[in-house]
Amino acid sequence: MKKRNDITADFLNNSDYNIEFLSGIDKSSVERFFNRELSWIAFNDRVLEEASNAKVPLLERVRFLAISSENLDEFYTVRVAGLKEMVRGNMSRLSIDGLSPSEQIEKIEKLTKALMQRQQKIWKDLAEELKLSGIKILVEKDLKLADSRSLKQYFMEQVLPLITPLAIDPAHPFPFIVSGGFTLAVRLKRLNDNNIFEMLIPIPSQIPRFHRLSKGRNQEIRFFPLESILDKFLPILFPGYKVIGKCTFRILRNSDLEVEEEAEDLVREFETALKKRRRGDVVRLTISKNAPKELFDMVTNSLSVLPEEIIQIDGVIGMSDLAELVISDKPDLLWKTFKPRNPERVEENNGNIFSTIRRKDMLLHHPYETFDVVVRFLQQAAGDPDVVAIRQTLYRTSKNSPIVQALCEAAEAGKSVTALVELRARFDEAANIHQSRALERAGAHVVYGFLDLKTHAKISVVVRKEDRKLVSYTHFGTGNYHPITANFYTDLSFFTRDPSLARDATKVFNYISGYIQPTNFENISLAPVDLKKTILENLANEIKCVSEGLEARAWIKLNSLIEKEVIDAMYEASNAGVKIDLVIRGICGLRPGLRGLSENIRVKSIVGRFLEHSRIVCFGNGAGLPSPDANVYISSADWMDRNLNRRVEVLVKIENPTVKAQIVNQIMAANLRDEAQSWVLQSNGSYARDNSNNKNKFSCHDFFMKNPSLSGRGRAVKKYPPQLLIDRKVN
Repeated sequence: MKKRNDITADFLNNSDYNIEFLSGIDKSSVERFFNRELSWIAFNDRVLEEASNAKVPLLERVRFLAISSENLDEFYTVRVAGLKEMVRGNMSRLSIDGLSPSEQIEKIEKLTKALMQRQQKIWKDLAEELKLSGIKILVEKDLKLADSRSLKQYFMEQVLPLITPLAIDPAHPFPFIVSGGFTLAVRLKRLNDNNIFEMLIPIPSQIPRFHRLSKGRNQEIRFFPLESILDKFLPILFPGYKVIGKCTFRILRNSDLEVEEEAEDLVREFETALKKRRRGDVVRLTISKNAPKELFDMVTNSLSVLPEEIIQIDGVIGMSDLAELVISDKPDLLWKTFKPRNPERVEENNGNIFSTIRRKDMLLHHPYETFDVVVRFLQQAAGDPDVVAIRQTLYRTSKNSPIVQALCEAAEAGKSVTALVELRARFDEAANIHQSRALERAGAHVVYGFLDLKTHAKISVVVRKEDRKLVSYTHFGTGNYHPITANFYTDLSFFTRDPSLARDATKVFNYISGYIQPTNFENISLAPVDLKKTILENLANEIKCVSEGLEARAWIKLNSLIEKEVIDAMYEASNAGVKIDLVIRGICGLRPGLRGLSENIRVKSIVGRFLEHSRIVCFGNGAGLPSPDANVYISSADWMDRNLNRRVEVLVKIENPTVKAQIVNQIMAANLRDEAQSWVLQSNGSYARDNSNNKNKFSCHDFFMKNPSLSGRGRAVKKYPPQLLIDRKVN
C-alpha cells in the first residue's frame, strides 16, 4: 500500500486502492456516509483552490474566485435556507450521516466563514498579480485630475439617474432589499442644524461594479469600484450634509419556491411564487467590518438577522462581481482560445444532420464538439417539409434560445410540436415561463409535466416521412438544451435512428403529457419508475460475476452521489470483490477505501477549465472494462434521492459498438487517467491533489481538445482512432 502522502489520481493505470481501517465505521454506522452539505463545501473549496493555482491563467483564476462566491450564494439561498426552515419548524429529520439540521448549520457556518476569509486573502494576492500584469484596481489616491473629471461625468450621467436615496426614520420605514442586493448605508449630519439622518442607497444591478477608466500612462487597464465612486460623490448626492459614517452590506434571501399541489394554472402559480421568492427571509448578511455601530445596529435590527447570520467583511463584499474583471483585452491571461470541432461525419454529409444520423448513430462530446449540431438538428427539422412532428423537453435554455425559435418556426409551419417546459428549473423559472408563452403563441402544444415531479430528462424526437414511412430521429442528452453553457459544460449528445429508442422516448413523452404509465421499455430506464432498479440490478449482476469467477468492475461518472440505498449497494458490491472507480465532480456521500466497507472503491473529482457535467455508467458484465459486452449507459440523472425518486430522469443503454467504445475507451478512460485536474477523495473526507512524480501530468481536457471522437470522426481519421484503451473487437 502506498504511503498516505503519496497520491496518484491515475485510476486507469494504477491498481492500488489505498485501503485504510477506521474503527467504528461499518455497514450499520451512520459514519459510513459523508454529509451532503459538508461535501458540497469541500467541492467549492476545490473550485476556490483553482483561483490560487499558478498553472491556471491569471484572469481565469479571478473567474474561479467569482464562481466560488456565486456558488456559495446559491448554497445559502437554497440549502442553508432549507435547513433554517427545518429548525424554525422544529423538524428533527437527520441527514444520512446522523446530523440534525441545527448541527449541520453550525458546521456549515464554521466552514463557510473560513472559506470566505480564504477568498479575501486570495483576492488580495490576485489583485497584486493583476497590477503586475497591467490591470489595476484603483483607490482614491491613484486618481489623476483627468480621472476625477471622467468619473464625475460618469456618475452624473450613468449612476445618479439610477439611484434613489432612502431615508430611514419613523416616516420612512426600512425598505425592501432584494436578495443579492448591494447597498450603501450612510449616516449624515445636516450642516444648518446638526440633525442626524440615516440613509440607504440600494445599488441597481444594472450598474457595473467596476467602472473602466481610460488606459494609464503605461497602457495599464484601470478599474475604479462602484462603491468608491459613490463614496467620492456623496457630497453631490447630499448637498448641505456631512458624511459622518458609512458602510456597505449585501443580503441573501431564501430562494426556494413553494407551489400549491392543487394549482389549477401552473404558470400563474409559478409567477406568484416567483414574487414571493423576492421577499424570502434573509439567510445571510455580509457587512463592512468597519461599519459604525449606529448603522450596524440599524441594518441588522431592521433585517431581523441573527448574530450567526452576520458576516463582517474586511475586503470585497459580493465577490461574484469580480467576474467583470475577466476581460478579453489580455488574451495571454486567459485560456488559449478553443473552437469546438464540427464532427467530420457531419461535414462529409454537407452539414445535413439527418443524413449523418441515417448512416449510423453518433455521440458528440461537448464542448469539444460543437453544440451547434444539436441546434441545427432542430433548425433543419423546422425547415424540412418531410418532418411532421417534433417532441422536445426543455429544462434550461438560453434567453433568446435558437432551439425555442426553431420549435416556434416548426409550429408556425404547421408541424405538430410538443414542448415539455419544466417550470421548476431553479432560477430559470421566469425564463421558462417566457419561453412557454412564446411557444404557445406559435401554436405549439406546451405541457408542464407533473406537479410533484421535476422533468429533468433531456430528449428530442423528430418524426420524418421517408419512403412512405414515418421514421423517428432521437436525441438524448446528459445536459441541458442551452447553447451558452454548452461551451463550458462537458456533456454528451447521442443521436440515433434506432426505432426501439424512439419508441421508448415516445413512451416518456406520453407519460409526461398524458400520465400514461410506461411499461416494457426496450433500451432505457426511467425515474421514478425503474431507473434506480436498473442501477441496483447491475450492481447485483457484478456481485454474481465475482461468485462465478469472472472479472467484476464498474466505472461511474456523476456530478453528485448521495442516494443512500445505491451507496449501500456499492458497499455490498465492494465487499463481494467488485472494483468500482468513481469520478464524482461535486457532492459525494460515499466513504471510499475502508477495509470491510469500501476497500474496492476509489473516488476522484475533476475540477478544471470545463465543468464536468456528463453522467456515464459502465458495468463490466463479467467481461471487464473495456469490453463490447459491457453494459454502458448515459443519463440525465445524478444519483441523489431527488433524481432517482422524485424526478423524471432517463438512463439510456448504449448498444452501438462504436459509441460504446467512444464512451469507455475514450471518455471514461481519459477521466480515470486524468492527473492534472483531479482530486482524490480520502477515507476521512478530505480531498488530495495528485502529487505523483509524473512531470507531464495527463489532462483529460487537453486530450479531448486535441482528439476527435470515435463516432464523430470522418474517413480521414478512421485508421487512427484516438483511444486510450483499445478493444480488439472494435474497429
